Amino acid sequence: MSTVYAYPTLVGKIEVTVRGASIDGKPLQLSLISQRDQVVALHQIERDDWTEGVLDLEVSLPTDELADGPWSGVTCVAVLSEGATNTRRVSRLERRRDDTHWRGEVRVRRSTHVARAVLDVSVVGSHGGVDGRVLGTTDTPWIVDLLARVPTRQRDLEILEEDFRDGPQEWLRPFMDAPWLIDTTGDVPAVLLNTSFEGLPELLSGARGALEKATAAMVAAQIAGEAWATMFHSALSDLEFDEDGTPRFPGGWRGAVLRSMLPEVFPALPLSEALGEAHSRRGDGRGWAEVQSRIQFAAGKRGQVPKNLTAVIRAVTRAQEVSR
Repeated sequence: MSTVYAYPTLVGKIEVTVRGASIDGKPLQLSLISQRDQVVALHQIERDDWTEGVLDLEVSLPTDELADGPWSGVTCVAVLSEGATNTRRVSRLERRRDDTHWRGEVRVRRSTHVARAVLDVSVVGSHGGVDGRVLGTTDTPWIVDLLARVPTRQRDLEILEEDFRDGPQEWLRPFMDAPWLIDTTGDVPAVLLNTSFEGLPELLSGARGALEKATAAMVAAQIAGEAWATMFHSALSDLEFDEDGTPRFPGGWRGAVLRSMLPEVFPALPLSEALGEAHSRRGDGRGWAEVQSRIQFAAGKRGQVPKNLTAVIRAVTRAQEVSR
């Protein structure tokens, strides 16, 4: 059973374009704005002491659907947030007469952000006499990276080597027998590899023969699969909610993970309904065991576990045939 919403929402896509950007009034090079990856890199060489950045936004909404829909007082807002600083800034966008796009500026203050801010766009309106209904949001938010010189999105997971047994991180010592841990407490999730686990660093970085390489790839795939599953559960426990209790996607990597995996966990449901269904089942336990199996399957698929396990089996088979 899917979640029943108290009001209708948009089906059409909301598309966001960053037309330009500036830092302290100086235009940013267009090469630092990636429309494909939806990332803006605000860190420029020899320019760390900037005060404020300005992003010029253009938003395309499903115009016909909005015109024919049962909503009133529709407006469009941009929301810039960062979990590391608990910052949330809302900017209203405007649409001129006879213009099909909504436009506006989003201001990024250097003093209120640390590393990566998330830029979402929401459509808000009234329905049934209730104001402030969220009618739709962007499928994939933009990333505003204050530390990057190149606008790339691939910073979704960090790999860190730590000595669980004798290293400086005392909280890791109870886990000295674990080959790795997944840490989702930070602004960017991390895989902590235990360098004191015998043979693990050498396997992952120094595999030579075909069997060793296949085994190393299999271990890496297992780590990735566990990371995806852990990130999904962490993201699902950190949802935001409308006034009527309807769950909303969190910001940052948590929202990105949910948007990425939910279509595989609930392939028959639209994205927003899939989020509500996952939250509902997790809360009341109804069919949650089945959902966890789907999560495990989706995470393993994203980590390429089946592909790498097949490669290991083939490598072992070939090695056995050669030794006979």
